Amino acid sequence: MNVVLIQYNAGNVCSVEYALRRLGVEPVLTADANLIRRADRVIFPGVGEAANTMHYLRQQGLDQLIKGLTQPVLGICLGMQLMCSHSEEGDVDCLDIFHVPVKRFVPSAEGCEKVPHMGWNTLEQTRTPLFRGWGSEEEYVYFVHSYYVPLCEATAAVTHYIHPFSAALQQGNFCATQFHPEKSGSVGERILRNFLDDHFIMS
Repeated sequence: MNVVLIQYNAGNVCSVEYALRRLGVEPVLTADANLIRRADRVIFPGVGEAANTMHYLRQQGLDQLIKGLTQPVLGICLGMQLMCSHSEEGDVDCLDIFHVPVKRFVPSAEGCEKVPHMGWNTLEQTRTPLFRGWGSEEEYVYFVHSYYVPLCEATAAVTHYIHPFSAALQQGNFCATQFHPEKSGSVGERILRNFLDDHFIMS
C-alpha cells in the first residue's frame, strides 16, 4: 500500500512514521502534489500552531491540494484542527473540510481541570470504520491539546474534558482524530490498522 505523510512545518511527524513502520508500512514523507494525489492513503499529522501552519500551507499550495483529495485521508491532532473551518489559535481561517470552528479550552469555575488536556482519556459514541473492533470495555487514547472541536454533525467519537468535545471527525473520505493514535499503544495501533485496511470504506 502506498501511504503518504504530508510534509509541512509541523512537529510529531516522526512518531507517526515509526508507528506505521511497526505495522509493516514504509510511508513516504512528501509535499509533492503528484505523489500525494497518487497515494492510496494520506495522513495529515502534526503538532504546532494553527495560524503559522495555515500560512505555510497556503504559501505551498497545500491547502487546496488537501481539500481536493479523494482517497481516504486521516488528520491527526493539529491536522484535525486545520481541517476545520476556523481556529481561535491565531484567529485563522482553516481548510473548512469540517464545517465547525476550533475553540480554546477554558478551565471550569472549580479550576480542577488544567489546560492543556494532556494524558489518557476514553472515547464514547464511536462511529466510522476507524473504530471497527471497538470493545464494550473502556479503552484509552492519548491526548495533548489546548484547543478542541465542539460536537457537530461530523463528530465520530466523543471525549469528556471540562465538557464533551469531538475526539474524532468523519465526513466523506476525510477522517481525523484529536488524540494521537501513534502514541496510544495497542488501541492506537488498531485504529491505524483499520485506516490502512484494503477494505476501509467511509460513507
